[in-house]
Amino acid sequence: MRFVDLTAPITQSPAETPDVLRTDIAFQGHAEGAAQIEALLGVPKRLLRDGEGWATETFTHFGTHTSTHVDAPWHYNSTIDGEPAETIDRLPLEWFFSDCVVLDMTAKADGEAVDVPDVEAELERIGHELAELDIVLVRTGRDAHYGEAGYMALGPGVTVAATRWLWERGVRVMGIDAWGWDAPVHMQAQQAIERDEPGVFWAAHQADLAYSQIERLVNLDQLPATGFKVACFPLRIMGGSAAPARVVAILSD
Repeated sequence: MRFVDLTAPITQSPAETPDVLRTDIAFQGHAEGAAQIEALLGVPKRLLRDGEGWATETFTHFGTHTSTHVDAPWHYNSTIDGEPAETIDRLPLEWFFSDCVVLDMTAKADGEAVDVPDVEAELERIGHELAELDIVLVRTGRDAHYGEAGYMALGPGVTVAATRWLWERGVRVMGIDAWGWDAPVHMQAQQAIERDEPGVFWAAHQADLAYSQIERLVNLDQLPATGFKVACFPLRIMGGSAAPARVVAILSD
C-alpha cells in the first residue's frame, strides 16, 4: 500500500494573522521538562537520560476550523431538516473511511461555480459511478497557496445544487483543497449584499443537509481519480462544530 497525506501542516501563524484565523503553539523543551519533573515529582535531572525531561507543546490559540478539518452539520445551522443538527462527536465513523473519487476542477476560476453539470461531466470523464458513502474530493489546485495571506480569497465554489446532487446519491463527506467549500467569503458577501436576499451567502453550507465537509486539503494532485480509499477521522470534540483530522489517502500499488 501507498499512503498520501492530504493534511496541511499545523504551524505557528505569522504575527499579522487575525485572531480568528491564527494558530499559536507554545513549545516546551527537554530542559524545561526536566525542571517540571523535578518540581512535580522530586526527580532530579541527574536521574534522567542526558538530564532531559519530556518535551511538550501547548496550543494557546487553535480553532477547530483553522487547519485541515472536518465540518459537522452543527457548523452550518442549529437544525437540519427540522431536527437538531449533529455535532462532530455524534457522526458515524463509517462516513470517514471509504472509497474516494477526485473531481478535477482546476480549470475553474476563483469564484466560479462548480455546478451539477460540471460534476456529471467529470464523473463521466473518469468513468466513475457514485456509490453510497463515497468520499468526493474537489481538486482546485489552490493548495499551492496554502499558508499565503491570500489563500482565503482563492478557489471556485461548489453550488448548493451540486452539493444536494451529491448528497442525494449517498455522499456524506465532501472535501476541497481550497479555504472553503463555497466560493471565497468576500465574493459571497458582496453578492448577498447586492442581491439583498438570503440563500446567497454560505448557500452550500446552509443547504439543510446532514453532511460533512473537509476543507483545506493538500496534495490532491498526487491522487488518481478513483480506485483508492480515504481515512479522515475527526477528533472527538464533544459538542464541536468541527474538528481537525489527519486525512490520508490509501492506495494499492
